[in-house]
Amino acid sequence: MKAITLRDVPPELARLIRRRAEQEKMSLNKTVVRLLEEGTGLLQKKKKGKPLYDDLDALAGAWTQKEAREFEQALEKQRAIDLDLWK
Repeated sequence: MKAITLRDVPPELARLIRRRAEQEKMSLNKTVVRLLEEGTGLLQKKKKGKPLYDDLDALAGAWTQKEAREFEQALEKQRAIDLDLWK
């Protein structure tokens, strides 16, 4: 498909798209296409399958079972509901 016409673009959205285009030094058309690619996940496929977020990858699987169990136990205490606070 070569062209798509968008109607009734909310003013705030149009303003944000224009701002992004200016920041990225790209045309409005390229900016909208990029936003659509990002939103649909197509941009990730173009980046050869790199994950969108990888900032916590180094932590994945780093805990022992004992550490994970202790962490869950600590969270249980935090999740307890103090009914007196809700009166």
